[in-house]
Amino acid sequence: MNILITGCNGQLGNEMQQLETANTRHKFFNTDVAELDITNHDAIEKFVADNAIDGIVNCAAYTAVDKAEDNVELCTKLNAEAPAFLAEVIGRRGGWMIQISTDYVFNGTNHTPYTEDEQTCPNSMYGRTKLTGEQNAMKLCGKTMIIRTAWLYSTFGNNFVKTMLRLGKEKTELGVIFDQIGTPTYARDLAIAIMTAINNGIVPGIYHFSNEGVTSWYDFTKAIHRIAGITSCNVRPLHTSEYPTPAARPHYSVLDKSKIKQTYGITIPHWEESLEECVHKLQNSAI
Repeated sequence: MNILITGCNGQLGNEMQQLETANTRHKFFNTDVAELDITNHDAIEKFVADNAIDGIVNCAAYTAVDKAEDNVELCTKLNAEAPAFLAEVIGRRGGWMIQISTDYVFNGTNHTPYTEDEQTCPNSMYGRTKLTGEQNAMKLCGKTMIIRTAWLYSTFGNNFVKTMLRLGKEKTELGVIFDQIGTPTYARDLAIAIMTAINNGIVPGIYHFSNEGVTSWYDFTKAIHRIAGITSCNVRPLHTSEYPTPAARPHYSVLDKSKIKQTYGITIPHWEESLEECVHKLQNSAI
């Protein structure tokens, strides 16, 4: 198959590229905004036709959650309209699409892990536009697989893990929120799951994917510092109210991953196991 990957310079897009070399069954077309403007319907149509694209993995998104509250137009274009354009073009060709989405489609008031069929109720512009993107993709392409994920990090780009490593070395004290609960996701593990879905056949529908286990941002930070051997920084817990942000965050966004595990027979690593792998990779690349 000929497969279009959008957002190839992002965390997930970079991890996908790392896996593509071993997946010789398919030809991958890695694009970011310089190669393909996904907010331009005609550009998508031409690219898909010229390269006889069979499927699309849309890793591109506007992910600056707080800035999204002000940059409504751009956020809507990338998160809601672009998935519609991609889905419409590939859907007309009878192809498939994987649309990456987020835990922010929920308001975070649950106390048990969110399943795919639970009521969505986003309380931020980012969450609202991502939910519209999901709905558009599923409406316009019958072979759409939505994968919602959360707390994404990797060795690429800017992310929470890299920030906490840097601040841990720079500061003697750090306050981190302890009353927001979720599960970190190593983008490489998500990329592996996507490749598994591609190789085994797209089963349309909504799926959840994160690593196993549950933690808070505070405990996540403590684990990052422990694995990295950072002992000079005192990490103290903060209430959400002590760290106000323009966009509301879900207080509880643990995702139930039973469906993707059963559908594709995959085993998902615990978040600490994957964090260890990522931190060691970052440390080795810095040497």
